[in-house]
Amino acid sequence: MKKQIPCFSSENEEREFWEVHDSTDFVNWSKAERIILSNLKPSVKKISLRLPESMIEELRLLANKRDVPYQTLMKMFLADRIEKEIRSH
Repeated sequence: MKKQIPCFSSENEEREFWEVHDSTDFVNWSKAERIILSNLKPSVKKISLRLPESMIEELRLLANKRDVPYQTLMKMFLADRIEKEIRSH
C-alpha cells in the first residue's frame, strides 16, 4: 500500500515536500496512463535553420494550398515524422 499524499496549504509547502520525498513512495507509476493536455501551449525555442531556397518556396506553395503559414506547416510535418519515428522504435 502506498503512502497517502498530505494536503498542502501552499505551493511552496508542496514544493518543499517533494524536494525531500520520492514520488514512488506515494504513486504507483506502473498504473499511470499517458494523457494529452491539449489546452496547454508548449514552450517554444527559436532556432536557425538553413534550407535551400527552392525547398522554402515549395513549402510556401504547399502551405498556401492548406491556408496555413509555411512555418506552421513545417512544424506539422516535423511533428508527424517524429511521431512516426517514435512509434516505429
